[in-house]
Amino acid sequence: MQLPIFDVGNITIGELLDVVAEQFGNNPAVRYYERHIYHTYAEFKAICNQVAKGLMALGIEPGEKVAIWANNVPEWLDCQFATGKMGAVLVTVNTNYKSFELEYLLKQSDATTLVMIGGVRDDKEYIDVINTVCPELPRCEPGKLTSEKLPFLKNVVFVGEPTPPGMLSWQAMLDRGSEISDEALAVRQQSLAPDDVINMQYTSGTTGFPKGVMLTHTNIIGNAKSLGECMRLSAEDNLCIPVPFFHCFGCVLGTLTCVVSAACMSPVIQFKPDVVLEAIEQGCCTAVHGVPTMFIAELEEMEKRSYDTSSLRTGIMAGSPCPIEVMKKVVDKMGASEMTIVYGQTEASPGITQTRTEDSLDLRVSTVGRALPNVEVKIVDLGDSTITLPAGQQGELCTRGYHVMKGYYKMPEETNAAIDADGWLHTGDLGVMDENGYCKITGRSRI
Repeated sequence: MQLPIFDVGNITIGELLDVVAEQFGNNPAVRYYERHIYHTYAEFKAICNQVAKGLMALGIEPGEKVAIWANNVPEWLDCQFATGKMGAVLVTVNTNYKSFELEYLLKQSDATTLVMIGGVRDDKEYIDVINTVCPELPRCEPGKLTSEKLPFLKNVVFVGEPTPPGMLSWQAMLDRGSEISDEALAVRQQSLAPDDVINMQYTSGTTGFPKGVMLTHTNIIGNAKSLGECMRLSAEDNLCIPVPFFHCFGCVLGTLTCVVSAACMSPVIQFKPDVVLEAIEQGCCTAVHGVPTMFIAELEEMEKRSYDTSSLRTGIMAGSPCPIEVMKKVVDKMGASEMTIVYGQTEASPGITQTRTEDSLDLRVSTVGRALPNVEVKIVDLGDSTITLPAGQQGELCTRGYHVMKGYYKMPEETNAAIDADGWLHTGDLGVMDENGYCKITGRSRI
């Protein structure tokens, strides 16, 4: 298996992309079958450098928050790795957010820049929302926003045509990047550290206001590498990614897991079962991700029309328990004989446990697998979390390792409640572990 050579904990996302482009420059990196966009790793690196320089030209400094509100468009992918190169923290925005949720996220995150599309259901949906949240926007000069509700927000960059008033077009931002030299970008990239926060995702959990989960380069690179190893992903693979980028499922288990493996990313802009199956067929995809309902919809589509999915081998099914009939059909009808199950949460970057490609069908549907490589998992007593329970006893699942978040943004009390003094993340999930380390999730320990 051909895999990139790098050390987790000693590399940033920007450096990772450089390493992969150097070692696998002519290999396919990105394939958007819907838009006929195809890039090698060398080409993808050049695009991300250009976007990184565009962001720097806007005056964005390391650690500043750049929010992105879009479905799986190519510019989302470019932003993910461009911010990894120039040091801005990418804040992912749920595509279903309404005005009050968007306002909360932009305010709580201190975002200085928002990259957005016009909408998912129609071309003006998001424009109307941002203008409601920020009525000053249509009257301002692009890049010089002064908002009463959002005092940090200065730039709104628009992906699409035409560019609404007050916003800077994506192309205009790229053009401004010519003001930044390659040397200046290199200096910026070299100034970043693996332990720097580079990604922030908001999670509601089950109580209180949404919390901004701060994830570092090491958190998500390490998690992606572990997940890739469990799927035996390599430069020979092509992963179809129909799950949303704004969630860790898309941007860690999906895109970043491909890059650490030098595999090809084949994103689907918005989930439609026929588009997913066409992408798999056209690209001879060897892997596909999804939640069980996505796989059910794909299997139903295959009943209506013939698709060649014989190239499939593996992928990840996560998000909710998988019925055994569904897993059997994914293996038998779609051909993904090595489909894996992952359990995790955003605070863990997100993967905690995963089944392996060689695991039995029964293990894949009755458990969520065992601890990822270089990750610790234990089940603790609900009354006294210092007591680790033996196999077969139910308690709270806890995890420790490189993957545990840096904390919740500006919420130290909540961070201390989630991560104990010994570095264990308390998931709030009830679980049982068997004698071989395989876990079952049985409920929530706190509602």
